[in-house]
Amino acid sequence: MHPMLTIAVKAARRAGNLIHRAADNLDHLTVTKKSHADYVSEVDRAAEQAIITILLDAYPEHAILAEESGPQGDSEYLWIIDPLDGTTNFLHGFQQYAVSIALQHNGVLTQAVVYDPTKNDLFTATRGRGAYLNDRRLRVSNRKELADCLIGTGFPYTRFEQLDAYMNILRDMMQKTSGLRRPGSASLDLAYTAAGRYDGFFETGLKPWDMAAGCLLITEAGGMVGDLQGNDRYLKSGHICAGNPKIFAQMLQVIAPHLTAGLKSAS
Repeated sequence: MHPMLTIAVKAARRAGNLIHRAADNLDHLTVTKKSHADYVSEVDRAAEQAIITILLDAYPEHAILAEESGPQGDSEYLWIIDPLDGTTNFLHGFQQYAVSIALQHNGVLTQAVVYDPTKNDLFTATRGRGAYLNDRRLRVSNRKELADCLIGTGFPYTRFEQLDAYMNILRDMMQKTSGLRRPGSASLDLAYTAAGRYDGFFETGLKPWDMAAGCLLITEAGGMVGDLQGNDRYLKSGHICAGNPKIFAQMLQVIAPHLTAGLKSAS
């Protein structure tokens, strides 16, 4: 395992342990509402601090972009962190959430960890070295027809400007696939796509920390990732489509008629 990935795994497991322990004590957590349907708990903050401490102990010169504490530092190395992706699920005892840590070097994703503390599933990738679940090499699915596919998605939950366009895409996807799923943790959804559990995934309005690790998992597992037009600006736009190469192309065809100005790539 790459040394930087080893440190990221250590950080993810430390955060996962904090989250796992807190899951037994949900009634006693301090929770703050950031905006409509967007919550942060003391666990998010403690897990994020644990991650940052481990990363900066190992690499004090590196920069950080974390969901709760924002950006810090300036370096060609940038750690992109979601300490608890799926906070709403976590607060309800719905066991679908994960720790997501990615490293960018000069703007290129190079390391990725998505850790599911409830199942002890560790998804990892290093650029050029493949993606893994625990010790097993991951490959995206090999289904060739969208009609046979299980597709993951996430509903808009804080910003609804593009809701009509999203619902039109959803309606078409429902009719042209074998099924849609919306468990509520984008980083895990992307990891599942890398593992072939989904054949594809799409969502709008995500943040970089929701996507960064999962996107590297998918590309290292032989899949494709783009924005809703298939371009590479998904980390900036927040709109994402991913899947095995054949299904990725077919999903983009379903999405294309419904693209609005807000769902197109930033110029």
